[in-house]
Amino acid sequence: MIFTIGYEKATLEDFIETLKMGGIKGLMDVRELPASRRKGFSKNALREALANAGIQYSHVKQLGDPKAGRIAARSGDMKLFRQIFEAHMSLPESVSALDRAAKEVTASPTALMCYERNPRDCHRSIVADRLSELCSLSVRHLGVIKDAGRQGRSADVRKAA
Repeated sequence: MIFTIGYEKATLEDFIETLKMGGIKGLMDVRELPASRRKGFSKNALREALANAGIQYSHVKQLGDPKAGRIAARSGDMKLFRQIFEAHMSLPESVSALDRAAKEVTASPTALMCYERNPRDCHRSIVADRLSELCSLSVRHLGVIKDAGRQGRSADVRKAA
């Protein structure tokens, strides 16, 4: 199984607890630029918080959405966004990064992470679909459960949107 998750509107505590509840052992950050205005979601802070929770962090810049794709998506031109990202994924460097990512997702339960809560609006779904084809694994999108960090394991990860 390949998992994906977005952190939009999430707290770091709820994000990490949702990962733990889903049995995730590795988080693959597929943002081109792993910086965030949301507290705890920039690369170094996130890596440290995940390590404290027993979750391995990796960043695969080449599987991130290039700036032109992000601009198209922000403006609502999803057709252009998909064209840009599909062209990016056909680059030799992206194909190589996808092969390396396939090894990681088959080694242990791993979630691909980006910002958008809705996976349909995010390039991570395209990456997950490509990995699914390479690895013959299905894809499951996780939604961060509000207050999961306070509720602990009593919350049900399957109820996430």
